[in-house]
Amino acid sequence: MIMLFSQSSMLLAQDEVQQVFSGPQPGESMEAFDVQYAFGDAAGMTMQPLKEAGDKPTLLIFNHKLTRPAIGLTRVLTKFAEQHSESLYTNMIFLTDDVTATQQRLTAARRALPSKTHVTIAPQGIEGPGAYGLNRKVTLTIVFGDEQKVISNTALIEPSVQADALKIITHIAKALKVKVPTLAELNAQPRMAASGEIDARALLGPVLNKEATEAEVNIAAKKIEAEFTKKPNVATQIGRIAQRIIDSGQLENYGTKRAQFYLFKWAGLYGKPRK
Repeated sequence: MIMLFSQSSMLLAQDEVQQVFSGPQPGESMEAFDVQYAFGDAAGMTMQPLKEAGDKPTLLIFNHKLTRPAIGLTRVLTKFAEQHSESLYTNMIFLTDDVTATQQRLTAARRALPSKTHVTIAPQGIEGPGAYGLNRKVTLTIVFGDEQKVISNTALIEPSVQADALKIITHIAKALKVKVPTLAELNAQPRMAASGEIDARALLGPVLNKEATEAEVNIAAKKIEAEFTKKPNVATQIGRIAQRIIDSGQLENYGTKRAQFYLFKWAGLYGKPRK
């Protein structure tokens, strides 16, 4: 079977280089704001996430767009959060210009949403609380902080469980002083993309993680190379991505030195020859 390579994956180089910003950055304050409960007996009632969080570390998941990848990632994050609910406060906040329509849509999608996490709507509009400076062009903005100071901020245009979940969870686990789970423990095993496409971002994400140790990069790279053995077309596509990165002159922007070693290796072995 011929595997297709999606346009979004082919533009991986551009996506990774152009870092997106949305919301308060690490070290900045988490300002108080109001939201409304999305459904249930409390639907429409106002609450303040930071006030309700009290002195707990706080995870705010701002949903700019209700998409399947966004819901998939938030379900993994909230599953981890719910395992530590005694020491972590979590609120899943939807941004919209039409509160009533969003309430109806969320009610219809309720079974796909986390059952033990606050699901709320920001009534301030599609850009959310003014003090937060959220970017309406992203799909998710995930802000984690403690003592009302931001520890980590992740803004995503194309959310991916495999590429993004553990990077976000690592910051939270460190603050809570708990073990970082595996995706398998969160029932979120990596898989091939739909329609036979190669989910290149999911495959390369752990290798290109700039916070990964050399050992972690080696492990992630070995998993990719195991796929090469089973599926030669995967090797061809990853090799072409690596070659595109090198040809762009932006190799130094991708991961650690060890990650760059693997990109150079795969480009040489499997990349399309340069003319």
